[in-house]
Amino acid sequence: MALAGRTAVWWARLRSPCPAAAPLCLPPWLPAGPAACQRLYSSRGKEKIDMSTYPVENIRNFSIIAHVDHGKSTLADRLLEITGTIAKTDRNKQVLDKLQVERERGITVKAQSASLFYSHEGVNYLLNLIDTPGHVDFSYEVSRSLSACQGVILVVDANEGIQAQTVANFYLAFEAQLAIIPVINKIDLKNADPERVEKQIEKLFDIPIDECVRISAKQGTNVEKVLQKVIEKIPPPHCSTTDPLKALVFDSTFDHYRGVIANIALFGGEIQKGHKIVSAHTEKRYEVSEVGILTPNEQPTHKLYAGQVGYLIAGMKEVTEAQIGDTLFLYKHPVEPLPGFKSAKPMVFAGMYPVDQTEYNNLRSALERLTLNDSSVTVHRDSSLALGAGWRLGFLGLLHMEVFNQRLEQEYNMSVILTAPTVPYKAILSSAKLIKEYGKAEITIINPAQFPDKLSVSEYLEPTVLGTIVTPHDYIGKIITLCQERRAVQKDMLYIDEHRVMLKYLFPLNEIVVDFYDALKSLSSGYASFDYEDAGYQAADLIKMDILLNGNPVEELATIIHNDKAYATGKFLCERLKDAIPRQLFEIAIQAAIGKKIIARETLKAYRKNVVAKCYGGDITRRMKLLKRQAEGKKLMRKIGNVEVPRDAFIRVLKRQTDK
Repeated sequence: MALAGRTAVWWARLRSPCPAAAPLCLPPWLPAGPAACQRLYSSRGKEKIDMSTYPVENIRNFSIIAHVDHGKSTLADRLLEITGTIAKTDRNKQVLDKLQVERERGITVKAQSASLFYSHEGVNYLLNLIDTPGHVDFSYEVSRSLSACQGVILVVDANEGIQAQTVANFYLAFEAQLAIIPVINKIDLKNADPERVEKQIEKLFDIPIDECVRISAKQGTNVEKVLQKVIEKIPPPHCSTTDPLKALVFDSTFDHYRGVIANIALFGGEIQKGHKIVSAHTEKRYEVSEVGILTPNEQPTHKLYAGQVGYLIAGMKEVTEAQIGDTLFLYKHPVEPLPGFKSAKPMVFAGMYPVDQTEYNNLRSALERLTLNDSSVTVHRDSSLALGAGWRLGFLGLLHMEVFNQRLEQEYNMSVILTAPTVPYKAILSSAKLIKEYGKAEITIINPAQFPDKLSVSEYLEPTVLGTIVTPHDYIGKIITLCQERRAVQKDMLYIDEHRVMLKYLFPLNEIVVDFYDALKSLSSGYASFDYEDAGYQAADLIKMDILLNGNPVEELATIIHNDKAYATGKFLCERLKDAIPRQLFEIAIQAAIGKKIIARETLKAYRKNVVAKCYGGDITRRMKLLKRQAEGKKLMRKIGNVEVPRDAFIRVLKRQTDK
C-alpha cells in the first residue's frame, strides 16, 4: 500500500469510535503523526477525575528543594511510584525532567509539578508536588514554585552535607514562612555520615535532630515516612470553595495545537470547562476549554477547586497573554489581584543574532515562545554593524545562558550567534547635554557600545554580589587566594562542623560571572559549593577595552573591565584570539586598545608560499624581486581582506583558564 494510503487508513481508524482502553499502536512510518495521535487518543481515552472528593483540609501542596545533585528528582520518582502515579520500573529515572537539555546535562532546569493520591490512616489525600532546580542560576524557578506551596522537603546529601545552595533555598522557604521537613538522602553510600549532617542542620537552621528523616531515594528506603511527615507537618491551604475564583498563574508552556497551557494554583472558588474568565493583567476575557491536573502527564478533570494545583487551557493564542504571576478571576466577579512575583533581576547580558538575517522572524517567534516558558529572561531589541538586527538578552547566570541557547537549538531548531557575556554597569553623568539626552543622571549600561566617555561621567558603578562558599577546611588557603585575585572582600567565616567552613565574600559580579565557579571546583577537587545573591552597586574605576583586528574594532568583543586588570586581560584576550582565529593569506594584527592607546598585541602570521623555491643559484636580485612582489601582494590583500571571528570563539575567548 502507498504511504499516503496507509496514512489515511490510520487516521480514519484513530478518529473512529473505539473503547477507551484500546491500545495505542502507531506505525513508525506515520509522518508527523505520533505526537498528534497521542494527543488525539489521550483526549479521548482518559476518564475525567472528580476532584470534589478532596476537600481543602485533605490537600497538601509542597516543593522539593536542595543543592545540585542531592537527589531531588530521584526522591520525586520514588514518591510517584509509592503513590501509584507511575508504574514501578527500572527505567524511572528523573521522570519529571522532561526537557532534552535536562536529560543530557543530568540537571533540573524547569520546575515540574505532579499530583499524587495517597491514603493515610483511612483518609484519601491529594498531594501536589513540585520538583525544583538546584543550581543558583535557576533560583527564580524555586521562588516561583514556593508561591504555590505551604511546605517544603529540604533534601541534604548524607555524604556531602550542607552546601551553599542548601542554605540559599532554606532561607527562601523560611522567608516565605513555609513548613520545612529536613530529609537526609543517600544514606546507602559507603561514606555517608547522617549524624554529622543532622548536627549541621541543627547548628545552621535550628531544626531539632529528631525531626530529620533519613532515607535512600535510590533504593526507596524510608521514603514512605516522608509522605507521612508531609501530611502531618505541612498545613492545608488557607482558602475556601465558597470564595470567588482567584487563580495564580505560576508557570506556562506553549503547545502548537492548543495554544498556551497555564499552570495554576487556586486560592479560592472553583473552575470548570465553559467558565468565562478574565486576566487581571491584560483584562482580556477567555472561555475555559479544559482544566485538569498533572500526573505528571495532563489528566483532564471536571472541575478544579480551591487549594488545588493544575493546568488550564483557555484559547490563549498569543504568548504575551499568559503572564507568569497573573491572577485569573470569573467574568463580572472581579477580585483583588494576588501580589504575583518579584521580577527576576538579570545578572548577565549577551547579544543574540540569527546566523542568517532571513531567519530573523523565525527566531523572534521562537524567543517569544521560549521566554513564555522561561520568564526570567529579559529581551531588548539590539543591532550590530557586523551581525545585523538581533536582541540583547538578560540571564540569571552563564549556565542559564548556555541552557537557553541549547533549548533554542533543540526545541526550535534555531542556530544563533551569542556575543561575549557582560554585566549591567551604571554611570552617573556629569554632562548636562547627556543628562538631557537620557532624561536622568544615572544610566544603566548593558552593552559596551553604549559606554560613555570618562570626561562626561562623574562616577562609574559596578554590580556586586554576596557570595557564600561552603568548603572542606583543607582548601581554605587556596580559595581565599582565589577570592582576593577576584577583588573580593571577606565578610564572614563560620565553621559548620570540624571539617567544613562557610565563607561569605562581597564580589564584583563581573569577576565571577564567566569562570569563577569552574576555578573554585578545580581548586577544591570538586568539593566546594558556591551561591550568590544581589548586593547592589559600588563605585569602581572602569574602562572600555576594544579588540582590534587589523585596526578594525570588533564590536562583539568589546568589554568593560576594571582599570587594574586592563593590561593582563588585554594580553590574555589577544593570546586567546590568536588561537581561535584561523590563519589567513595575509598577516593579522590582534590588538587590545583603551581609547587610542594600544596596551597589548599579538600577530597572526600569514600562510606563505615559498616563491624562491625555483631559484637555484643565480643573482641575489632575482630572489629579492620575487620576495618584494610577494610582500606587496600581501599588503594589498591585508587592505581589502576581512577577518571573520568563528561563532564559537566569543565564549571560548573569554574563559580565563587556558585549554592548552
